[in-house]
Amino acid sequence: MKVHEYQAKEILRGFGVPTPRGRVTDSVEEAGRLAKEFGGRAVVKAQIHAGGRGKGGGVKLAKSPDEAMEAAKKILGMQLVTHQTGPEGRKVKKILVEEALDIARELYLGITLDRALGKPVMMVSAQGGMEIEEVAAKDPNAIVKESFEPAWGLQPYQARKLAYALGLSGDTHKKACGFLVALAKAYVETDASLAEINPLLITGGGDVLALDAKMNFDDNALFRHPAIKEYRDIDEEDPLEVEASKFDLNYIKLDGNVGCMVNGAGLAMSTMDIIQYAGGKPANFLDVGGGANEEQVKNAMRILLSDKNVKAVLINIFGGIMRCDIIATGVVNAVKEFGIKVPVVVRLEGTNVEEGKAILKSSGLTIIPADGMKDAAEKVIAALGGVK
Repeated sequence: MKVHEYQAKEILRGFGVPTPRGRVTDSVEEAGRLAKEFGGRAVVKAQIHAGGRGKGGGVKLAKSPDEAMEAAKKILGMQLVTHQTGPEGRKVKKILVEEALDIARELYLGITLDRALGKPVMMVSAQGGMEIEEVAAKDPNAIVKESFEPAWGLQPYQARKLAYALGLSGDTHKKACGFLVALAKAYVETDASLAEINPLLITGGGDVLALDAKMNFDDNALFRHPAIKEYRDIDEEDPLEVEASKFDLNYIKLDGNVGCMVNGAGLAMSTMDIIQYAGGKPANFLDVGGGANEEQVKNAMRILLSDKNVKAVLINIFGGIMRCDIIATGVVNAVKEFGIKVPVVVRLEGTNVEEGKAILKSSGLTIIPADGMKDAAEKVIAALGGVK
């Protein structure tokens, strides 16, 4: 789950991570009052779940309360387009108004999970304010990494090493060490999957603050963090992904034209791979899970077909706990109820597979059976008219 910048900063302040003074609002007049409260100069920042807001015109420096109001008027309600939103952009419904600070240096700081090590890794770079992927591509040596044990947290010697790598010294070095340790604690204790501070600000007076903050959280751990769960903003999520979550379905929209319904994340990834190997492009990742019932299967089909880009459907099921006859019944009911017009290819294997195949065959519907994943991928591409 993603949260807005202002929400991430609220969480981080609870762990002792310093941030600029600021408040969120959806009012032009309030933006002016907040700028006045912060001394006249302020930064007005669009709040959407995407990076690159500044390049898209969603972050503006105001030198007076009147300028803050003018900036708020331009940003609120705009369709903000960034490299992460796609061409459709996102509508800005809230802005964060923050005090303008004296910027001496902008650095990069981030924590994510290193899956190869099985540990969180903290990354720092003196090239803050830039896309970290761009920095990594141009100069990998500009990024310094330090993994740490979640149970122990980032150790002081590790924090010192990273702060030195940023070229910090004296009181600023000491403040940075405290900042790094606090951020690592916030990352672990909130079950975050990402904590990114870009830029990490060094002020002219040597203070260290999170000028920006991005945090993502493990959905499977949100039951332990009800306060963070309340931060969820479904307006920032894909409507089909929100709809799928109501039925405990794992759905992620992609940009292809082959709808995929699969049970199990590993099988879903393999299915998307083999579709691409056959020359197609998956339109989604949809995992119905290991214990789906007929109703969930029917809703999965409905959600798949709600995407206008889907021109064919590939259903790839391995029945372990899941029974193939239940999947087949759900598919038949969905095709009948929704009057599906696109080709549907079904590959079944495992528990009650023969019963499942018999249900599909006796349905009288135009459902294309497949034997094996390769056959299924080739048939769904053929149903689309071959590789374009």
